[in-house]
Amino acid sequence: MAQWPCWASWSTPCFSACRFTFFALLRLVLRGEKAQVVLSRILVFIAETWIGINNAIIGLTSQVKWNITGMESLDRDQWYLVTCNHQSWADILVLQRISNRRIPFLKFFLKQELIKVPLLGLAWWALDFPFMKRFSKAEIEKNPSLKGKDLETTRKACEKFAYFPTSVMNFFEGTRFDAEKHAKQQSPYKHLLKPKAGGAAFTLNAMSGHLRNLLDVTIIYPPEAPRSLLAFLGGAMNDIDVIVQQRVIPAWASEGDYESDPEFRARFQQWIGELWAEKDALLTSKMDR
Repeated sequence: MAQWPCWASWSTPCFSACRFTFFALLRLVLRGEKAQVVLSRILVFIAETWIGINNAIIGLTSQVKWNITGMESLDRDQWYLVTCNHQSWADILVLQRISNRRIPFLKFFLKQELIKVPLLGLAWWALDFPFMKRFSKAEIEKNPSLKGKDLETTRKACEKFAYFPTSVMNFFEGTRFDAEKHAKQQSPYKHLLKPKAGGAAFTLNAMSGHLRNLLDVTIIYPPEAPRSLLAFLGGAMNDIDVIVQQRVIPAWASEGDYESDPEFRARFQQWIGELWAEKDALLTSKMDR
């Protein structure tokens, strides 16, 4: 009887899902540091394999023509903060398409409540996605002891990232762009919403200086195509430009207190604002031709 090659069982979706669940449950049981690191690497390998399968299927069904620039000299042994203009749920698939096995596995900051999502919550936890618990100003005023708790909780979650290189994804806009949100915000940018500098500062501070490289990704979909996941998967977006700009994160950006230090906050907002103005100019030059 013919034998399946070793890689075939790993690349079959059903086998990959079963193996992922098995190793995720092992992480709940084996709490030693060495075991956790080994299991984390295994789970990332399975996730990257799954993404590779998804990319192959999307390539066969969508027939997208990719125009990707700026991915040279990337290093899987480096830590990256990744940001991108946010227009569609398809953005995540695009980011996975360009980054899978080119840089360390992408991890997203998630709201604490999402850990309760069946199956996905376990998967996100097993892949060390940081779950954030943010407290409002009203909650902190009511209970001052909560001040700094959100940052400390996230910092502890990010300690695992020190074991091996990681890419942390943060949409600076915080939500997907549309004309209604753009008008409501009175955004000074033509093709972007206002960036939420506080979220970026929170991420850098929580990572305690590990993030020194910024991958600033700009996705440009065909102007006439709808900005939907179905449009992407169904082939309506036949030509997608992805421009990646590699930047060095200044050391000071991870060292200040965004909430309590007005001078640092103003400096950080200016830095993010300059990045966003440059991105908006790039989008304008490409989309308004």
